[in-house]
Amino acid sequence: MNGGDASGVMVAQYIRRHHRHEAGERQCTSAVIKHVKAPVHLVWSLVRRFDQPQKYKPFVSRCIMKGDLGIGSVREVNVKSGLPATTSTERLELLDDEEHILGIRIVGGDHRLKNYSSIMTVHPDMIEGRPGTLVIESFVVDVPDGNTKDDTCYFVEAYIRYNLKSLAEISERMAIQDRTKAVNSF
Repeated sequence: MNGGDASGVMVAQYIRRHHRHEAGERQCTSAVIKHVKAPVHLVWSLVRRFDQPQKYKPFVSRCIMKGDLGIGSVREVNVKSGLPATTSTERLELLDDEEHILGIRIVGGDHRLKNYSSIMTVHPDMIEGRPGTLVIESFVVDVPDGNTKDDTCYFVEAYIRYNLKSLAEISERMAIQDRTKAVNSF
């Protein structure tokens, strides 16, 4: 078994363990993975901030919390132009700092993502001999009238990929800054 096969097996195990979504007849579900050249603690420090998604999500302009940061808390997110929406109301469903799991459900807003629920997990990985992170984000969502399952999945996957690309870029910059600080402290 080569390294790629082992990685694929681990991804499949993580998906089976954490990313099970029961999709109805008019729903689609999928998962997107991203390898990040930064250690887990840096990536998780961004992902876990339910109150500050704009730190790595480029389409979020502002976030207003309702309640504390516990399970069931709600955030109102303002969306930048470029998406067919201006607001999204989202509830924190799961936050596990030990297993690095974040679960979110969209409960309102002016968009077409009805009954949207996502799970994001962060796992240790080795990339080019350095500590890295494997990020998996999965979702389930209703297929809007006039759309196909494939069209809906394609749109949501593209949106997630864009967010994960930004997460990787920001995390990798933070990792370089950490390494530079460590070298300069000697």
